[in-house]
Amino acid sequence: MTSNNTPPSANEDGWVGPLAGLARLVDGLRRDIDPLTPLPQRVEELAEVLARLSETVASIANRRNAGPAPSWLLAPESAEDTATLLDELSGWMAAIYLRYPDGVATLPDCWLWHPDVIEELVWLMHAWSAAYQGPAASVALAGDWHDRQRPGVVRRIRQAVGSCSRERHRDRPGRPPLHTGRPALAGAEQLREIAAWWAIGRDATPPEPAQLDSEGAWT
Repeated sequence: MTSNNTPPSANEDGWVGPLAGLARLVDGLRRDIDPLTPLPQRVEELAEVLARLSETVASIANRRNAGPAPSWLLAPESAEDTATLLDELSGWMAAIYLRYPDGVATLPDCWLWHPDVIEELVWLMHAWSAAYQGPAASVALAGDWHDRQRPGVVRRIRQAVGSCSRERHRDRPGRPPLHTGRPALAGAEQLREIAAWWAIGRDATPPEPAQLDSEGAWT
């Protein structure tokens, strides 16, 4: 005789089927959720990538583009424009150019008084910007800047003004200033004559070069 205190079997109450179904459902949910476990970490990583990309885009937008470099020799006759160009150049020189010992050694303290030196440094600055910061920046351009462009500028500055100094630019009685403005272009008085000869008679003998007479006139 069965006691009234004995619990009914699972089969008697029909529990086995629902429990098995619930177990399958839980197992299926687990399989669906498991691939999502690393999702929060991936979202954080993507957020960091997006932030870096945004910074890069903003940085590129604020940089000088890799177009033509301005010329000091042809700078506008505007004190504001020339001051802006020199401010930019001096900042770049302090950060980049003067980090190289040969750059420091060959740059005279009177470099500001030499327009040709400023011209060299301005284009070198823009070449560096194109190599490292421009839209077309590349390792190849950076390598060319280091291997050819920067050493070339250093060499030319050394050859042109290596022994100059501020002291040499000071005015003294009987001593002409080192910078006397734009030099005269030899032959300018015969430009049109030479142009006409080259246009219609370049296979013939060219015009005779003009000479200065005793009164300083070209003849």
